[in-house]
Amino acid sequence: MRVDELPLTLGPYPRGAANAITDVAGVRVGHATIAEGDLRTGVTAVVPDVLGPTRRSLPAGLSVGNGFGKLIGATQIDELGAIETPVLLTSTLSAFRVADALVGHVLSWSGYEDVTTLNPVVGETNDGFLSDVRARAVTADHVGRALDTACAGPVEEGCVGAGTGTIALGYKGGIGTSSRVVAVAGADATVGALVQSNFGGVLTVAGVPMPADKMLGQAGVESPGNSCMIVVATDASVDARQLGRVARRAVFAMARVGASFSHGSGDYALAFSMTDGPPPDDAILDPLFGATMDAVEEALLNSLLMATTTYGTAGRIARAVPTDVVRQRLLTAGVLDA
Repeated sequence: MRVDELPLTLGPYPRGAANAITDVAGVRVGHATIAEGDLRTGVTAVVPDVLGPTRRSLPAGLSVGNGFGKLIGATQIDELGAIETPVLLTSTLSAFRVADALVGHVLSWSGYEDVTTLNPVVGETNDGFLSDVRARAVTADHVGRALDTACAGPVEEGCVGAGTGTIALGYKGGIGTSSRVVAVAGADATVGALVQSNFGGVLTVAGVPMPADKMLGQAGVESPGNSCMIVVATDASVDARQLGRVARRAVFAMARVGASFSHGSGDYALAFSMTDGPPPDDAILDPLFGATMDAVEEALLNSLLMATTTYGTAGRIARAVPTDVVRQRLLTAGVLDA
């Protein structure tokens, strides 16, 4: 179940209609999942529809919590404060094939016939605990499927796409999403987050620890701390510098769910805006910052709560969070909604 089905409210801001990154108008999400033999992997695409021949880039900001990762396209985002392509998430050793396929996909767009430089944006986490990561199983066909099937509305979560083989906080991790509606400069704005969770620590829900060894009655999966990718979208008219500030808050939200921020964890947040307008004064951005942290916190929790127990390569297993035990602990702590 999702966080809102527990039911649990995180923060003061209302959720969007689908409680997903797709609540930001013009943002779509698609997945391609590989679950066969020794493979538990895939690719997830976040697609801003506005990108195209009449608008080649969107303002974007990046925050690197810990740089042990392979975020392709990071230096140009840092330099120019913009993204030029959809944002794709995948497995560590497949990231380079995915980037090449993404370049081919965008170059095929009408109006791109004369393009000679392009910055693909591809993030990753290492799903090698459950999947044969060396097989580099994600192909151009999978990338095309994720992009071509991307849609608005509710987003599939848990063991899907780039989250098929991930583990987090001692449990099965995956893809999660959430959104908030907040007032910025006197107008309603939506901020949505999508995460690929694959990091270590002790799961914490609304301040209540949920250690895997106690929750499962046995030792949980000891996550090696292999990263987290966070994508934040908004329709607030914030500029690239301000989006960098938003992205930093997204990384901060990992601490709320118990992240250990270990040596080997590549923790990244990318934030982009669908709106190109005059930016507001920084002094009024606190609600946007708060809504971002709430949305990312909930997306991270959804990525675990929506995942299912998964068997992988070499007989390994990552067990799902027992949601009935989570609910009971939250009831005992008095934090569940009436």
